[in-house]
Amino acid sequence: MKEQRIMANIINGFSSGEWTYEHPNDGEISIAYQIAGQGPALLLLHGFPQSKIIWHHVAPLLSQHFTVIASDLRGYGESSKPVGNFDHSNYSKRSMAKDQVELMKHLGFDQFYLLGHDRGGRVSHRLAADHPNHVKKLMVLDISPTLAMYEQTNMRFASGYWHWFFLIQQHPIPETMIGADVEFFMKQFMGGRHAGLSIFETSCWNEYVNAMKNPAGLHAMCEDYRAAASIDLEHDRVDLAAGKKLQMPLRVLWGEHGLVNQCFNPMADWSKVALVVSGKTVPSGHYIPEEAPSVLFDEAIAFFQ
Repeated sequence: MKEQRIMANIINGFSSGEWTYEHPNDGEISIAYQIAGQGPALLLLHGFPQSKIIWHHVAPLLSQHFTVIASDLRGYGESSKPVGNFDHSNYSKRSMAKDQVELMKHLGFDQFYLLGHDRGGRVSHRLAADHPNHVKKLMVLDISPTLAMYEQTNMRFASGYWHWFFLIQQHPIPETMIGADVEFFMKQFMGGRHAGLSIFETSCWNEYVNAMKNPAGLHAMCEDYRAAASIDLEHDRVDLAAGKKLQMPLRVLWGEHGLVNQCFNPMADWSKVALVVSGKTVPSGHYIPEEAPSVLFDEAIAFFQ
């Protein structure tokens, strides 16, 4: 698997793996991961349209303090990419979170620290809400809760995060349009943010582009967003109505040059769904693991240790 070979080259000492299990609703699901280090378990979950290789700067350092597991979300990287259900439920954050809980059980970790960026942060939020006994501490990067962001959407946010409203369109509209010129989409989407494309190593960038060139991968990513705008909001509203809040310590970091900082109040937003919240801006745009890895490492060490 090309991506795993690249990850192994970038992260010395990481062993690659791929775990398959029977999901009651979705059949056979395979979750690809890399693991290294020793000590308390720390699960790293990436964002869109990326994969576990986003952690190539910080994972080697973190593995000196933790057993680090960097996995691909369902639909991304080398993990399974099933066709979306009619209600997008197999790409709900609930389903994607269950994948990761089962992976950690498979690896022998009943409790672990959890760090998620972007979509991985949303999966982490749902994982912590649905499986609170497994998560000791949670850190999320450059997001407010999904429900809060949709409910507070204004023209500025919609213009900057246009992909949120494009990718949720009915199949196969976004798949067809993006698939016609994947590199154009990727350069406009990722290159149009604060740091441009220079922050992405060539091998990583090629993997991100190639993953989206895979029709199954592109469809899966769209399904992730379709679920976020439908069934995920239903799950979030049920929790909110029940007064359910995350009990474990939550740390939020967001880029001072990003749109989340411009359009939302992450501390206030997360305080509505979690009891113990701390956080701050960091000198970065959206892609914190690749833009500000040293800052992220220091924050992770201070919070998780």
